[in-house]
Amino acid sequence: MDLQNSPAIADLGVQVLSIAFDSAAEQAALARESGITVPMLVDADGAVSRAYDVLQWAAGTGEPGHTFILVNAEGAITWIRDYGAPENGGLMYVEVPELTAQIAAALGR
Repeated sequence: MDLQNSPAIADLGVQVLSIAFDSAAEQAALARESGITVPMLVDADGAVSRAYDVLQWAAGTGEPGHTFILVNAEGAITWIRDYGAPENGGLMYVEVPELTAQIAAALGR
């Protein structure tokens, strides 16, 4: 929720969204329970996760972890970082200022 409410993220002009294997019903329930307002997309067959190569950091369940991807208007990845993998610190939460700084740098700002 911190990302969706962050003025710093909004100032970067990027769209925050979530992509997960969970069904639309599961995501809708989570959104209601947690107050999530960003778009939540279903990747039931994992095609998007495979296309963006995030399964290299998959959780023990085979699902994508806490991966952040910056995609430009042409659909190309310009920055990617997985925080949940043990080799990347195993973080379940990343401070917004850290994400903002990394995204800004990737945008050349």
